[in-house]
Amino acid sequence: MDGVGEILVEHSARALRVSITVRPWRVRVAVPAGMPLSRGRELALAKEAWIRGHIDRMRSLARARASTAGRLPPLEDPPAARERIVGRLEELSRLYGFPYARVTVRNQKTRWGSCSVRGAISLNINLARLPEELMDYVILHELVHTRIRGHGSEFWSRLDMLVSDARSLRRALSQYSAELG
Repeated sequence: MDGVGEILVEHSARALRVSITVRPWRVRVAVPAGMPLSRGRELALAKEAWIRGHIDRMRSLARARASTAGRLPPLEDPPAARERIVGRLEELSRLYGFPYARVTVRNQKTRWGSCSVRGAISLNINLARLPEELMDYVILHELVHTRIRGHGSEFWSRLDMLVSDARSLRRALSQYSAELG
């Protein structure tokens, strides 16, 4: 596609429907197994204007982030970073009374953290590169999810009781990219 580049159309065992994922320098169309790849190509052509708009917006955001204060120091010691993140999770869990089932720390591409329905928390190792208040915000965000699913008003009220102005911390976090290393 002119101005966008090559679009990867491929089968995905996890896809339930045809979906388009736009990244600053790449577009992927996931097609459910058993469905012809031509359906993915058709969707990409039908959504050409949407794809172009998202690519342009994401590329300009990526350039802006690269040239602003969103730059973080390199992650030089992954084992120490994991230890720091897990230690802080344990500390905040005890302090606020939010038990969790287990924790994994990985180098995730698109998320700072997540919490499963069973209370298993997954955190991005790049949290160790963030300012401490943002790392705490992400950890507390996931700990609150052990009790409250979704992002409704009850969730934000509870999170606001733990951190001052959770939504402004969320905005500050958006200045950084989860895909850092």
